[in-house]
Amino acid sequence: MDVLIVTRSDDNDSVVMVTAELKKRGARVIRLNSDHYPQHVKISTHSGIAGAHKVLRTPEGTVDLSNVHALWYRRYFAGGRLPPTLGDLRDACVEESRRTLYGTIAALGAFQLDPLMCVRKTDHKELQLMRASAHGLDVPRTLFSNDPEEVRRFHALLDGRVITKMQSSFAVYRGGKELVVFTTPVAREDLEDLSGLQYSPMTFQEWLPKRLELRATVVGRRVMTASIDSQRAEKTAVDWRRDGVGLLHDWEPYTLPADVERGLLEVTADFGLNYAAADFVVTPEGRHVFLEINAGGEWFWLQRMPGLPIAQALADVLAGEAPRLRVPAATGTW
Repeated sequence: MDVLIVTRSDDNDSVVMVTAELKKRGARVIRLNSDHYPQHVKISTHSGIAGAHKVLRTPEGTVDLSNVHALWYRRYFAGGRLPPTLGDLRDACVEESRRTLYGTIAALGAFQLDPLMCVRKTDHKELQLMRASAHGLDVPRTLFSNDPEEVRRFHALLDGRVITKMQSSFAVYRGGKELVVFTTPVAREDLEDLSGLQYSPMTFQEWLPKRLELRATVVGRRVMTASIDSQRAEKTAVDWRRDGVGLLHDWEPYTLPADVERGLLEVTADFGLNYAAADFVVTPEGRHVFLEINAGGEWFWLQRMPGLPIAQALADVLAGEAPRLRVPAATGTW
C-alpha cells in the first residue's frame, strides 16, 4: 500500500509521527515536498485513450503515482521557492506550478485526506458559522465588515463586549520578526478611528467569558479533545496563542457533550472533511460555543501533551483501518 504525503520540506514532526505509524501498518510512504516543485521535484502526467500514467521523480527515486492508495494533503507551497531572478515572470511561474500540482493531486483516484476543494471551502468563516448553527452548534454573534458605522452599531448592541480578529493567518514581517495579529478586545476609543477598514475588512465578535478553551481534533469519525485554562494568566485571557509555548504542558483531556460532538461531526461531514481542528469556548455557565474549524490545523503538541493519539488515528484512516468519510477526489462533492 502506497501513501502519498503532500507537505513542505520545513514541516514539523507531525509528518514524521504519521509516517512512523503508517510504516507500522505496512505502508510505503512517499513524501512530496511541495516547495521543491518544480525545481527539484519532477512530475509528469500522461493522459489519453489508454488512461492516465503519473510519474514522480525526486532525489530519493522514481514513483508511479498511479499506485497510490491514499493521500494526506498536509501543507502546500508549490512554486514558493522559485528565485526572484525570474523577475516579472516569477508570479506566472508560481501560479502555473500551483495549478499544475493542484491538478495532479485532484485527479488522483485515491482516497484523499482531504480533497483540495473541500479544504479550500473551509477558508470561508462566514460559511462555517452558518453551517455550524444549522447543525445545532452554539455560535457567537459575529459581524464581518469594512463599514465603520456597522461596527459602531454592533459594538453598542453588545455593550462594548466585542473582540476583533482576522479570517486569514494575518502576520507582518518587520526587521526579521513575525508580528501576528491576535484576537484583541475593541475598546470604545478604538471606534473613533476605523479608517483602516477601507483597506482591510475585519471580523468582530461578541466577547465570551471563558472557563476553558478547547481544541477538538476530528480524524475520520473520531473526535479527540483537549482543554486549556487560558484564564490563569492575563496574557492568555483573550487569546491563548499569545503564550502558546508557555501553556504547552497544561493541556488536559476533555470529553465533549454528546450533542456537541455529534454537531461537530455533522459540520465536518458537511464540508467533506476527514480531518479538522475545531476551536470552542466553554463559558462559566457551561455553554460550548463553536468558534471555527481549520482543515489544516496543527495538532502535534497535543500528541505529546496530553497525549492524544492523533498520529495513530490519521494513520488508521489513511490505511483504511478506521471509518472515514468517502469524498469523490475528482469532484470534491459529497
